[in-house]
Amino acid sequence: MKKKRVRRRIRQSGMNPKHFDRSQLKFYALLIPIGILMALPIVFIFVNAFKPIDELFAYPPRFYVKNPTLDNFRVLLSLSSGTSVPAVRYLFNSIVISLVVVFTTIFISAAAGFALSKKKFRGRDALFDINKTALMFVSVAVSIPRYFVIVYTGVFNTIWANILPLVVIPTGVFLVKQFIDQLPDALIEAAVIDGASDYKILRRIVFPLIKPTLATITILSFQSVWNNIETSNLYINNESIKTFAFYMSTLTSVTSGSVAGQGISAAATLIMFLPNLILFIILQSRVMNTMAHSGIK
Repeated sequence: MKKKRVRRRIRQSGMNPKHFDRSQLKFYALLIPIGILMALPIVFIFVNAFKPIDELFAYPPRFYVKNPTLDNFRVLLSLSSGTSVPAVRYLFNSIVISLVVVFTTIFISAAAGFALSKKKFRGRDALFDINKTALMFVSVAVSIPRYFVIVYTGVFNTIWANILPLVVIPTGVFLVKQFIDQLPDALIEAAVIDGASDYKILRRIVFPLIKPTLATITILSFQSVWNNIETSNLYINNESIKTFAFYMSTLTSVTSGSVAGQGISAAATLIMFLPNLILFIILQSRVMNTMAHSGIK
């Protein structure tokens, strides 16, 4: 009751009105222009992908498109690289690899975070310290030792070279561990008394309660694998199992001397950008909950 009275007084004072109030106009005046400026690059990516060749090379350049066309996408998907591998093959590889990596990363992060948070075993703190140390390293810093691991494990130039280096992200383990720390131990102990196995506890109790963190890991993992060109560039020689992101990085040389190259690049940029945008729009509310509850300030 006390909280309700405080909220009522705040609304009555005009600080946080329940419905629209003239006092809110100053916030709209500030936020609407900022929102428009942030949306313009996104709109341009969409518009540019549907421009015909004459509008792409129009001078002065136009932000909008007069005669939208799908020709850029048709040419892109029918295009082949220098080794006669079609662009649609690279796109298929990226979709399959991304799905495998995302689901594997979610399971590994959840299982590791659960063990580090609720299980007691020798070396637990040391393992978590190692994971926190790994947060400091960017992929470039470990590219050489990672290359030797890929070669010596025998997955070089196989589809697994696109998957295994990306299935574990230290940030995901850290977020899950921080989130599970807030779950009461009594909840896990009650499940153990009822005879539930660790796998059942993870699937029936932990997974439903850490959905916000899993949403964050999904976005981080998908972005890392969907936009990744390192694995295809360093660990794979077989062109037919490389990714669409790698193909995009070589698109300039593939379409060199072609006027249609500008339109193809615009269409490929939209294909690369759209899944990230859709995924973030769907999961962004859960991502905000993760930031609020994971201990990150």
